[in-house]
Amino acid sequence: MTETETFAYDVVVLGAGPVGENVADRTRATGLSTAVVESELVGGECSYWACIPSKALLRPVIARADARRVPGLRQSVQGPLDAAAVLAHRNYYTSDWHDEGAAGWLDGIGADLYRGHGRLTGPRTVTVTASDGTRKVLTARYAVAVCTGTDAVLPDLPGLADVKPWTSRDATSAQAVPGRLVVVGGGVVATEMATAWQALGSQVTVLVRGKGLLNRMEPFAGELVAEALTEAGADVRTGTSVESVTRENGTVVVVTDGGDRIEADEILFATGRRPRTADIGLDTVGLEPGGWLPVDDSLRVTGSDWLYAVGDVNHRALLTHQGKYQARIAGAAIAARASGVPILESDPWGAHAATADHDAVPQVVFTDPEAAAVGLSLAEAEQAGHRVRAVDVEMSSAAGAGLYADGYKGRARMVVDLEEEILRGVTFVGPGVGELIHSATIAVAGQVPVSRLWHAVPSFPTISEVWLRLLEAYRDN
Repeated sequence: MTETETFAYDVVVLGAGPVGENVADRTRATGLSTAVVESELVGGECSYWACIPSKALLRPVIARADARRVPGLRQSVQGPLDAAAVLAHRNYYTSDWHDEGAAGWLDGIGADLYRGHGRLTGPRTVTVTASDGTRKVLTARYAVAVCTGTDAVLPDLPGLADVKPWTSRDATSAQAVPGRLVVVGGGVVATEMATAWQALGSQVTVLVRGKGLLNRMEPFAGELVAEALTEAGADVRTGTSVESVTRENGTVVVVTDGGDRIEADEILFATGRRPRTADIGLDTVGLEPGGWLPVDDSLRVTGSDWLYAVGDVNHRALLTHQGKYQARIAGAAIAARASGVPILESDPWGAHAATADHDAVPQVVFTDPEAAAVGLSLAEAEQAGHRVRAVDVEMSSAAGAGLYADGYKGRARMVVDLEEEILRGVTFVGPGVGELIHSATIAVAGQVPVSRLWHAVPSFPTISEVWLRLLEAYRDN
C-alpha cells in the first residue's frame, strides 16, 4: 500500500470552476501558497456545461433574429441555421471538453492542482483521492474554501432514470438536434435552451408549473419572452405539471396533470439546483452533508474561523459572475486575516463584504428578446419594506431602438426608492439589452441619486436613451 503523503499550504480550494479559480488567483496574488482540488475539468460547470456553451449556441440565434429585423438584410437571412456549424462552434468554445488551457492558467499563477475527489477529513484538512486510488492529504494554515457548485435536480417521478432525461449538461453539450424536445421548467435554463433548440430546428414544448416564465424577474419579462417563443413556433403551456414520463421504443411520452399526452425525442428537466456538498466530508467538521452552506458577508461559513463557502454552494446568488465577485471578496478577506488585520472592512460595500449579493445582483437571460435586471424587483422592494415607485417605459421610446430593429419591442422599468431618491432595481427587456445592464448595475451599486442621473447624458441615437425616457417619466408623474 502506498503511504499517504501530506502537503501543507496556506489555503486549500475545493473546486476549480470559475469561483475556485478566482479564490486561488486572489490568494496567490497576496503571496499565500494555494492548492486547488478538482474531480472533473478545471474551469468547471460554467466553462463546459453552462454559461459558455449555452451562449455559443444562442449567439447565432440572436444574431439571425436581429438581422431579420433590419431592412435590406432580412431577406438574406431567411433560411435555417447551419446547425452543424453552430454545434461545432460550441465545441470550440468548450475546448472539446478538454481542460489543458485552464489547468495551464492555474499553473501560471503558481497554484498547485490536485486531480481527484477532495473531502474534508477534519479541521483545515482535505484528503484527495485520485482516480488510481492514491491519496494525498492537504493541510491549510489559514483557510479551506469550498467552491463545489451545484448539480441539477430531477423530480421524483417513477421510472425517470430509465427515460434518460436531459439535464442542463445534456442540453448544452448535445451533438445533434432532436426533432422534438419537451422542456420542463420556466427559469433561465428552460427559456434559454427552448430558444436555442427551437431555432436550431427542434419542435419545442415548454411545460411550466407556475403562471409564467422567469418568475424571479418583473412579470413583463416572462410575458415578453413567452410571447416571442410562441411566435417562433414553440408551444408554451403554463400551469402545467408532469404526471408521468416514459420512453417507448425510443420516443419520450409525457402525460400532464391535465391528461394531455406529448411525444418527443428528448425531454429536458430544468427544475432547480442542489449544492454539491453530500460527499465532501462536512460531517467531519460538524456540518450537515448535502446542504447549502450559510456564510457571512466575507463568505466565511457561520460558526467557523477557517472554512469559507464561495459561489453557488452558499445559495446567495447562483450566477457565475456573482460567484467570481464573492471569490474576490473571500480572497481579500482570507489574505487580510492571514496577515493579522485586526478588523476587516466589513461595512456595506467594504473591501471584505459581498454587499452586492443583497442589493445589486445583475443577470442577463439570453433569450430573444433578452431580459436583463439588477437589484430588486418591485415586489421584492416592497416586501423588503422600502417605499418605492415603479417607472415603466417602452424601449421603443428611444430613437436608437427603432434604428436597431424594425418593430423593436421591449420594456424598461426602474424601481425608485422615494425616501432615499436612489434606484433599488432596474429591468430591461428587448433585443440587445444585455449590454445595457451594466449602466444600471453602476447606478444601483453606486446608489447614484436620481438627481445626479440627469447629468449622465446618453449618446444619441442609442438605445441607452431609454434612461432619459425613464427619468422623464419619473419626473412627470
